[in-house]
Amino acid sequence: MKARRTIKFTAYLLGFVGAALLTGLVISQGAADVIRAVGGIGWALVAISGLHTAKLLSDTIGWLVVVPKRDRLHLHTGLWIHWLGESVSDLLPTARLGGDIVTARLAALEGMPLITAVASMLVDVTACVFAKIIYTVAGLVLLVAVTGQTNLVGPGLAGILIGILAVFGFYTIQRLGVFGWGAAIASRLACSSSWQSLKQNGEALDLTVQRLYGRRTGVMACCGFGVISWVIGAGEVWIVLFALGVSTNFTTALILESVAQAVRGALFLVPGALGVQESGYLLVGGLLGIHGDIALALSLVRRVRELILGIPGLLAWQLIEGGRLWQTRSYHGDQDSHRFTHVPTRTCR
Repeated sequence: MKARRTIKFTAYLLGFVGAALLTGLVISQGAADVIRAVGGIGWALVAISGLHTAKLLSDTIGWLVVVPKRDRLHLHTGLWIHWLGESVSDLLPTARLGGDIVTARLAALEGMPLITAVASMLVDVTACVFAKIIYTVAGLVLLVAVTGQTNLVGPGLAGILIGILAVFGFYTIQRLGVFGWGAAIASRLACSSSWQSLKQNGEALDLTVQRLYGRRTGVMACCGFGVISWVIGAGEVWIVLFALGVSTNFTTALILESVAQAVRGALFLVPGALGVQESGYLLVGGLLGIHGDIALALSLVRRVRELILGIPGLLAWQLIEGGRLWQTRSYHGDQDSHRFTHVPTRTCR
């Protein structure tokens, strides 16, 4: 309980710091100019919301190709679930982990075996992080080629190296059977049948993860769709910049998005990346000759898009969970009622 309160307090603290940073950045760049820029691009919100659907579709396909056909959900169901999971990741102080947990849970509710759902999420996260590293490297190379600036090369390479080591470490512990190993230790300490079942589930999860990684074509396809997803994200940036009156090419948008998202990923503990995303756009935008108010407006427009798509997703998720909670309580209520009202009758002879 104490650890849970500490995590909750830390999340709120980081969220407050991020919100304060965001507010300070907007004020420093001229709040009136930023608000005026955001308020004049209504059509761009519609365009990037539609384009983001294509990004979601790419993410969904990348996840589903990892899953064997016999357990795979229909594409429209996977898209729906992925949208709900992304809504949780974008708008709640859970980082991406919360959205992945929701996605795995909903996939299991829709008929995918729970262990397969969890294992596929682990493989998908690993592949997507690897795809993001590729995307970031491409962005850094293009940044140096276009601007000749090398200021971010050192920190960028250090971050990429850390990311590669982290991905390799995460992949290695998955292949070594960390879940069964951890559950086995817990079962020995607890010495109970319920913990023995946990050990069996951990071993089953390890086997499923290894089988999914053994499907190399699916894993490689997952990485490929991850890269496509990030490129589509650069398309969102290009559309918003055009709507803000910045005439630029797609390469600039790709550089801006890749490096800014790398900054956001490095500080993923900040809820919603408040202030972090804006700082990334300001930093890279300055190197590309984009004014600070435009860079902040770009970030805020994308946050509005997150609200447009995310709030309905959160509401839909709450309705699903609320409905299941109501059904569970009704079922147990009926069981209790039957237990106390049913009186055996004596047969008269």
